[in-house]
Amino acid sequence: MIIGICGKSGSGKSTVARELMELVNKESVHLDIDKIGHKVLAIPNVEKELIETFGSGIKTESGINRKKLGEIVFAFRSEMEKLTDITWKYMQIEIDRFLDVNQEKLIILDWQLLPITKYFSMCDFTILLDIPYETRKKRAVARDNISDSDFDLREKASIDIDTESFDYVLKESEMESLKGLVKLL
Repeated sequence: MIIGICGKSGSGKSTVARELMELVNKESVHLDIDKIGHKVLAIPNVEKELIETFGSGIKTESGINRKKLGEIVFAFRSEMEKLTDITWKYMQIEIDRFLDVNQEKLIILDWQLLPITKYFSMCDFTILLDIPYETRKKRAVARDNISDSDFDLREKASIDIDTESFDYVLKESEMESLKGLVKLL
């Protein structure tokens, strides 16, 4: 079974994924697809193409500076599309490998962009975390050590999510009701 968890930045996707894993009575694994996106930035071909596309200002001695890259891609949707064009094929390889290796387990995928990928239709059950902007902003600013304006750039770049396409929409006031959600699975 594959469960997809979606929500905008700071909505608590990874927290809910971990809590679900603790509540289910079967072997389960969690993939935070954002982490796959971060991982592929270190692939030499990806790094080279990113520098050619976005300039040497995103490069540090230890690799791609995600904060500088984020400032560029979150400001303009066209720049985000360039980033996606460069990284997505590598991300898919990693995601497909994860799904293949773990096909006998309960798999939880968590990613804001899941609804616009082939992986959304592969999910047996989908959950949307519909958390208010201010709550998400407070969480993300603290978690990622970013400014309010950095968060606002992320928010501006995020996709619109159709609540009707999800099996379950979890509001902030319902976050404690995960045990009831597990019964639905």
